[in-house]
Order: sequence, then structure tokens, then C-alpha cells
Amino acid sequence: MSLTEKNLREKDFHNELQSRPKGRFENIFYKALANVWDDFYDRLQKNSRNAEVLDYGCGIGPSIIKVSNYEPKKITGIDISEISIKKAQDRTRNLGAMVELKVDNCEQTSFENNQFDLVYGHGILHHLEFSKCLDEILRILKPGGSFLFVEPLGTNPIINFYRKLTPRSRSIDEHPFTNKDLKLLKSKYKDVEIKFYGFLTLVFFPFYLDPKKSKIFKMLKSLDQILFKIKFFRYFAWSVLISAKK
Repeated sequence: MSLTEKNLREKDFHNELQSRPKGRFENIFYKALANVWDDFYDRLQKNSRNAEVLDYGCGIGPSIIKVSNYEPKKITGIDISEISIKKAQDRTRNLGAMVELKVDNCEQTSFENNQFDLVYGHGILHHLEFSKCLDEILRILKPGGSFLFVEPLGTNPIINFYRKLTPRSRSIDEHPFTNKDLKLLKSKYKDVEIKFYGFLTLVFFPFYLDPKKSKIFKMLKSLDQILFKIKFFRYFAWSVLISAKK
């Protein structure tokens, strides 16, 4: 497996992260994105049945168990972190031959051309050379295959300021998406859909506990989607759900 200096830094960062006894403090904010995960898994379910599926940058495998319930033909997971793959293997052991997990470089995988019906991931592409990843996923997707990712945005000035204040919470090479990245994606893929999340749901996150039971969260996520119809407010979104076809 060939690795660049950036790949090695990412590998070391995620090995260290998965060796910590506790998760990151920033995890408390992720409830503000509960609706992006609902939409993400809904789309995964629609595209996974009888499919060859790749979890691209699978980490410790949080999505694999869910996707296994969507009746795929097979799920393959790759990650650059050996510790992450070991944890993913431990938590998916009872799924048997349906799941294959291995250490690999997402920018230059070991797969054959046109191998997968669906490639998905969350919070992975912004850690890598985006253009390389887009080309590599195109190579390993079957014609008409599906691309589905959740990624953070780098356009909200307040979130960017927080990122500068907390550099140890993230790798030095990560690059939350900008409009330039989204334009590059649109130039390479077909049927691109981009949905924005996490403005008011993040601003008012102290005012609700469980998003699934909160009327406040339900109202805020609806208001977000109304605001995101206006291009200006998309700059204040925290995250995007991207779907596309080869």
C-alpha cells in the first residue's frame, strides 16, 4: 500500500484518536445533524439491496451493521487506520462472509475497475485529496453506480473560528468543503444532488436533548430547509449530504 506524507499523518491521527479512552468533546454537537443521518440512511437503504457496497473510510464500522440490514449482496469496508479496522472487525464479527474489512488507501485502492454498485462514507473525503478520491471512486464504481457521502462544510465563519481555536481536535490536513469542491464534484459526476444541514439546529442545540423526541428540533430542521433554499444561508450550514451517479 503506497502512502503519501499526508496519508501517513492521517493514519497516525486516526490511530491515536481510536486509542483514546474517550471520544472527542465535539461529539456533543452532532445531535444538531440528526436529520442528515436520517436522510443518509434512508438513501443507503434504497440503494443497498442486492448491491456490492463499499464503506469508504469505514472507521470503526458504525454504518456497517445498519447497512447489513438493508440486504446488500456484500459490504466491503476500508480504512487507513489499522486500529479502526480491528475495532470494526470486532463489532461486525457476527455478520460473517457478508462483510469484508481491510486496511487500504482510499486515494489509491486495491480494487478492480467497475466493482461496486454503491460507494458511501461520512466525514472521510475532507481528510483526503478530494480530486484523487473522486477519480478513484469513479474508477471502482460500476456504470450508473451510486455515490453517497456526508461531509462538513468550511463556509460558516463561526464554525471556522472554533476550528482554529481547537486544532488538536482535528488533523492538520483536513479540508471541510467549499463551493470550489462542490463544483469539482459536479464536473465529474452525473445527477448530483446536494442537501444542506445544521444551521439553526446547531445555533439552538442547547434547547433540546433528544432530536427524535424534540418538537423544537423538528421546527428548527424545517426552518433550516426553508432558509437553505436561499443561497446566502447555505454558507452557514455545517454539513452536506451529497448523492450522485457515475
